[in-house]
Amino acid sequence: MLEKVSVKTGSQFDFIDITSQVSDIVKKSGVKQGLCCVHVSHTTAGVTINENADPAVPRDIIMGLDKIAPLRGGYRHAEGNSAAHIKTSLVGPSITVIIEDGRIILGTWQSIFFCDFDGPRNRTVYVKVVSG
Repeated sequence: MLEKVSVKTGSQFDFIDITSQVSDIVKKSGVKQGLCCVHVSHTTAGVTINENADPAVPRDIIMGLDKIAPLRGGYRHAEGNSAAHIKTSLVGPSITVIIEDGRIILGTWQSIFFCDFDGPRNRTVYVKVVSG
């Protein structure tokens, strides 16, 4: 089962919690045990699992990534968004979550975040649920 989640970001750097959408897709699939792959098919956006209890955490992650790949770093890419490409490569385009008893397994403080490094934009996230 493959589903799409539409995400609209509001700023250049944006972390959006998509945990509930992913959970809903898993429930809708009827899969009781298996895997759920969440994939972003954009070169300047990614997906990660991290803490959602403190809103400072996503901001701190963005700040840390900005130190590694600053907006103006003497890049050669003509489009001007090389920092976004680098951040996406570091974060990654996909995550896999275990499904047990029809629910995704996440830790107490964990959430699934769509990460945009070149917004604001309308983006698409793909969610694939596999029984097993």
